[in-house]
Amino acid sequence: MSLREQGLTYLQEGKLEAAASSFLQAIEDEPDNAINYVNLGDVLIQVGEDEKALPLFKKAVEIDEDMATAYYSIGTLYYKNEKYKEAMESFEKALKKGLQTADNYFMLGMSMIHLDQPKLALPYLQRATELNPMDVDAHLQYGLCLGGLGLFEAAKTQMGKVLDLKPNEPDAYYNLGVVYYMHENNFTKAKECFEKAIEIKPDHALSAYGIKLIEKQGM
Repeated sequence: MSLREQGLTYLQEGKLEAAASSFLQAIEDEPDNAINYVNLGDVLIQVGEDEKALPLFKKAVEIDEDMATAYYSIGTLYYKNEKYKEAMESFEKALKKGLQTADNYFMLGMSMIHLDQPKLALPYLQRATELNPMDVDAHLQYGLCLGGLGLFEAAKTQMGKVLDLKPNEPDAYYNLGVVYYMHENNFTKAKECFEKAIEIKPDHALSAYGIKLIEKQGM
């Protein structure tokens, strides 16, 4: 068993310190093998050592510029630290290098959302839901993006999918309520959705505000 295989075994067993030791030794033995840097970086992230992990991922792409997973890991670290432009660029590189996964499409789309580029984000979030139709967050964020662009019927469909997957998701009920309120002028249905959101999450402030707006209109 190679040091890398040994490290992966330790990782699967939850023995993070032993895994890190194996990957570090693998780097010393094979300093030009990019995957060893990625593996060690992944372990460091799991133990909260993000600052130490980033240089390892950057070293991996210096050695192998086609290491798509390293670009993805770099992107997640930038995203975590709210460096959304750098995150977007990293996810784009990962995509160009062949990492066409649901997670990469989702994170690329979300980076664009944070950069106030919803039109650009839309196809990436859509693709994320296509690749992983069971991803609640992907459907929710795709729906929010659609709604923000005024595509209310499509947004309504996505919120329905969220509730199919997770029946007690208060944000989906809230956003359905917004569609009923703003697009369909169906204040009764809107109020029902807001009330359902509060039933699930009593401190859902946006839903409470929505109910107040409706009640002010005598509904």
